Amino acid sequence: MTPRELIHQTASAFRDAGIPDPDYDASLLLANLLHRPPLSLRLDSDTALQNDVIEAYCVLCARRLGREPLQYILREAPFMGAMLRVDPRVLIPRPETELLCEWALAEMENIDHPRVLDLCCGSGCIGLSIRKARPDAEVFLSDISPDALDVATMNARELGLRVVCTAGDLFTGVPGQKFHLIISNPPYIPSAECSMLQEEVLREPRLALDGGTDGLVFYRRICGEAPDHLYPGGMLIMELGDGEAIPVKQLMLDAGFIDPVIRQDLCGRERMILGRVS
Repeated sequence: MTPRELIHQTASAFRDAGIPDPDYDASLLLANLLHRPPLSLRLDSDTALQNDVIEAYCVLCARRLGREPLQYILREAPFMGAMLRVDPRVLIPRPETELLCEWALAEMENIDHPRVLDLCCGSGCIGLSIRKARPDAEVFLSDISPDALDVATMNARELGLRVVCTAGDLFTGVPGQKFHLIISNPPYIPSAECSMLQEEVLREPRLALDGGTDGLVFYRRICGEAPDHLYPGGMLIMELGDGEAIPVKQLMLDAGFIDPVIRQDLCGRERMILGRVS
């Protein structure tokens, strides 16, 4: 069987099972085994695949048919031009979170040697991307999950980036520390909705998803505590869940942040917010 035939056959099975992006997933799984570009495999109708390759591929496909996220199967996910290690201990980095990083980097352009805290860091995707783009930055990665910090530490080591990893419930991991920027993608899905998520998302750690009864539990705490950890003029920037922009903006205003700014993602949804302290 050729790569083209195998991918076509697999994509058809994925499509019947209701898996999103069946052609993409089928080709990427084979590319991971053969270390070849996915597109070249989708076009390859000449190479005869060895039986051991087909058998190994079928094992991976069975996992995907069981709705295990593709990134967990591959044990990696792209983010801001880097490939990060991911596994079921951490949330899978999303493309829209790259917009959060780009906004933060733009706002820090005129700050020399910025101190940055990536709160609820998970895989470390946000903080490590900022550290990679700003070698002069001192970056802290903090998470309540020791497992998540293990993954973030591994990513920092593999990318050759020096950061400070610290465990704690929000700011308890950085007592007395102050920053120019605090950036966070906190848990923001209302508890009752967590069990109704896409099957793949249900495989991700609930600790990184569940934002309490109304989805705002962590925003309340972060907004209330962040001013004590920011230098004058410092910024708090956070990713938002659907419909949470206005409530979180009010939380920021109540905590003393000045004129919080809301931004949309590429689909026109209000998904990011930035506020400054005086």
